[in-house]
Amino acid sequence: MKIKVLLADDEKEFVNALAQRLELRDLSVTTVYSGEGAIEMAEKIDFGVIVLDVLMPEITGIDALKKIKKAKPNTPVIMLTGEATVENAIQGMKLGAFDFLMKPADTELLVGKITQAYTLKYEHEERIRQAEIENIINTRGW
Repeated sequence: MKIKVLLADDEKEFVNALAQRLELRDLSVTTVYSGEGAIEMAEKIDFGVIVLDVLMPEITGIDALKKIKKAKPNTPVIMLTGEATVENAIQGMKLGAFDFLMKPADTELLVGKITQAYTLKYEHEERIRQAEIENIINTRGW
């Protein structure tokens, strides 16, 4: 099964080129060009991983991260930035970002981070499912 990735960045050429590189590595990629678009898509679709640019007009990646994590707390978000600051990285990590990468990110590094983030999400969701099953079994006395 392909990992569903949401890729959000206001630089359309960058997003489209990166999406093609990710799709060549067997990922299913949806692209949006704004923080608002990322929030809307994240609320509608259960993505395996979201890759989000930090600096976007209207709503920053950090503000989008806040809203995405509120709506989908278990969805890992990898932040991309062309202008990394320690403050942004610290704030993003406090808000639940999985990782920060500098643009242009090495494709293999990004794919590795996406795979790692998805694996952790999947394992976490599986533990939740098992706990729910055990709770049902114990509640019903099976």
